Amino acid sequence: MLVLLGFTSCNLFESKEEKTQKLVAEKLLQIDWTDVDDYPLFDDCDETVSKALQKNCFEQKLLAHLSKGLKEFHLTSETEIKDIVFLDIRVEKDGNVTIDTIVNKEIFGVQMEKFQRNISKSIETLPHIEPALKEGIPVNAKFRIPILLNSR
Repeated sequence: MLVLLGFTSCNLFESKEEKTQKLVAEKLLQIDWTDVDDYPLFDDCDETVSKALQKNCFEQKLLAHLSKGLKEFHLTSETEIKDIVFLDIRVEKDGNVTIDTIVNKEIFGVQMEKFQRNISKSIETLPHIEPALKEGIPVNAKFRIPILLNSR
């Protein structure tokens, strides 16, 4: 009976630190890391609204700012271009915005450098952004922005 009791009571000898680490590991496995609790927000977006409204506010403000900056960029081509370029951006946990990649960028050809300079300038002049939150902790968040190109 004592031997059986000894085998089942091994948890009694486990330290509090080990128990805490096990609990944290279990909790981390339960968290959905592909989604955020709160989206990044510009100062004039309401943080108390639903996630869908937060996302909408963030995307609308971002698109409006980028659109204003892209009005200065004129794509010239001998042939008509109607295509979409995707801009993959990341909002860092400190609120800074960086460009990850530009998908379908070969459309720009020799004008790519001019486009990249223009889009970088727009990103640099973005107003302050609060980062996305997961479990109350600031996290990085990635977004894909479609840019419709129309040239004649």
